[in-house]
Amino acid sequence: MLKVKIFTELKQIKKFIEQLKLDKQSVGFVPTMGALHPGHLSLVSEALANNDVAVVSIFVNPTQFDNAEDLEKYPRTLENDAALLRTLSPDILIYAPTVEDIYQNNVAAEQFSFDGLENEMEGKFRPGHFDGVGTIVKRLFEIVTPDHAYFGEKDFQQLAIIKKLVEKHRIPVRIIPCAIHREVSGLAMSSRNTRLKPAYKEAAPFIYKTLESAKEQFGTKSANTVTEWVHSEFAKHDLLELEYFIIADAETLKTVKRKSKQKKYRAFIAVYADDIRLIDNIALN
Repeated sequence: MLKVKIFTELKQIKKFIEQLKLDKQSVGFVPTMGALHPGHLSLVSEALANNDVAVVSIFVNPTQFDNAEDLEKYPRTLENDAALLRTLSPDILIYAPTVEDIYQNNVAAEQFSFDGLENEMEGKFRPGHFDGVGTIVKRLFEIVTPDHAYFGEKDFQQLAIIKKLVEKHRIPVRIIPCAIHREVSGLAMSSRNTRLKPAYKEAAPFIYKTLESAKEQFGTKSANTVTEWVHSEFAKHDLLELEYFIIADAETLKTVKRKSKQKKYRAFIAVYADDIRLIDNIALN
């Protein structure tokens, strides 16, 4: 029986996992930036249910932030996170490295090509973001060597990019997508939600309500008509500022020009609630 272990050095965790692999134990992995919430715990539950061992990394990755203030303010709650994970199982392995442990003396992102997926939506508004994501996920896969890795669909573009990373770099891990976990109000769960001031927290469920209405309209109206309607709804809102709303091909992530019955579509949205940036998405068909 494993005891709860928090590893802070890659040498330690690599050695431990190498032994697990020698013992033919399967490893499920959930990479996080901490400030864990029930959405994260649902991913960890999947990893526990379908593998011999679950590993959770807790690391606020500097190379995926294009805003230094956002990086500085990002919640860091390791003790609380570890306590939450223990409520699921005392046998979860936690990897909580330092920046030095991950990056040595070179805190810089590798350059990646994700066949254009990186240039859509988030890529347009957060330059270099997906190079940072690719760098840390590839590094963590090399350290943890998981059989399965679990990612939430809230970051749908990131999920597509990680699948592409695994395919292009031939990383032997199976990526498991998991449904978006929502608060009772419909707001997609995010570590950033803890930073919302009360008035903004109350206003934020409007994002998901608008997505649901957009989905309903998409059945009979054009993508352009739905997009214009969403822009007009947010223009009337006092507290929430729309950064983008895009209806895209679920595979290529390219903005749809004309609908085709053969394709799957998703609506993607990014909204500012004061200085907190919230993203969400919904399958349209």
